[in-house]
Amino acid sequence: MDVVVIETRPLGDRSYLVHDGEVALVIDPQRDTDRVEAAAVEADVRITHVAETHLHNDYLTGGLILARAHGAVYLVSADDDAGFEHQPIADGGTVQVGRLTVKAVATPGHTHHHLSYVVSDGEDQSVFSGGSLLYGSVGRTDLVSGEDTEKLTHAQYSSVRRLAAEARPDAALYPTHGFGSFCSSGPASGVYRSTIAEQQGTNHAFTDPDEDHFVRELINNLTAYPSYYAHMAPANRQGPGPADLTVPESLDPAELSQRLEDGEWVVDLRNRVAFASSHLQGSVSFEYGRGSSFTAYLGWVLPWNQELTLVGGREDVEKAIRDLSRIGIDSPAAALGTDPEALGAGTAVVSYPRADWEEMQRLRGAEDVVLDVRRTDEYDAGHLAGAVNIPLHELLSRMDEVPAGKVWVHCASGYRSGVAASLLQRAGRQVVHVDAKYGPS
Repeated sequence: MDVVVIETRPLGDRSYLVHDGEVALVIDPQRDTDRVEAAAVEADVRITHVAETHLHNDYLTGGLILARAHGAVYLVSADDDAGFEHQPIADGGTVQVGRLTVKAVATPGHTHHHLSYVVSDGEDQSVFSGGSLLYGSVGRTDLVSGEDTEKLTHAQYSSVRRLAAEARPDAALYPTHGFGSFCSSGPASGVYRSTIAEQQGTNHAFTDPDEDHFVRELINNLTAYPSYYAHMAPANRQGPGPADLTVPESLDPAELSQRLEDGEWVVDLRNRVAFASSHLQGSVSFEYGRGSSFTAYLGWVLPWNQELTLVGGREDVEKAIRDLSRIGIDSPAAALGTDPEALGAGTAVVSYPRADWEEMQRLRGAEDVVLDVRRTDEYDAGHLAGAVNIPLHELLSRMDEVPAGKVWVHCASGYRSGVAASLLQRAGRQVVHVDAKYGPS
């Protein structure tokens, strides 16, 4: 058995191509399925089966797209309300994929009808746990509804034990979530490979002998998650169509200026330093780059399903279009280039200052405002005396709560405060971006 990992770092997720050298099973594919297709071509295998561990809350699936493209069997929990053609599979159900025996194991917790898959090839065994057992923790249990969270957390505690009992101790573990995904919960570890036995010895879902204590601790540690999640599971129940990854023709300067004048969302993908020094008035900063959480924060912060224009170099725009398609933000317009003056003729080019902590302490006036845009749990764990806390994802709806005066805005690293600074300036506020790792002296 060979397992090819297809990682989606911007969302903290993994998909898998599992094969025997001839035929393959794909588990939890994302909507941009060309990555899976390329992996299958490289491995020289045919995709005959596609399986979902659950109806995902954090991205749109490519399962139906792949199954239709390959005439593959599409395995979805028999208890899920799926509005597309599929083969229902229930707890204990097995299918044969070439030499591979695939067994479904009911592991409720992350969702009510969550399945994990134990895949065996003789003595070789791998476990694909979706949002159930993760490296160091488990999938969060509050995405279905607040009323179900406690029940699902108890189920999660039981499910990981059931899953371990169904697999060999040396079975390799392959979760879908847990690599920076907001779908993970608790003290998820930074490892990128593990086994069932290793998790039994280190994962708090196993090592905490008190189920009630585990449930209380996990629920108490749950933090805010992106608002776009509300749109993912309903779309996945219907079966998303293919993503259009085409880079559109660049808008001419007059059209871009008109969009800005009309108050549309124009997103500048350049790094936050370049944006602060020079950008089109009314545009907002969502720095695109490796590890930036661009997709999650854009989908979380900006109003859903509104006209969107991306501004930046072709490569960044192309990658951003792919990333956004994974959460159902399709076919944005684009203005290709990195020179604001050339891109938006007739629109003012503006800037705002950046500072570090020492500069803020030295230059901040007595009447100035310090705005902390970290999550509430981060703020509660430690904050600057007198700082106002409005989490970034709430800033647009709470803009009138920002006190009058010059605003010095910070977060934990500078990324979220860069977004917030641009939103504040767009709203007419005088702003200074504190672009530094949190830790004021």
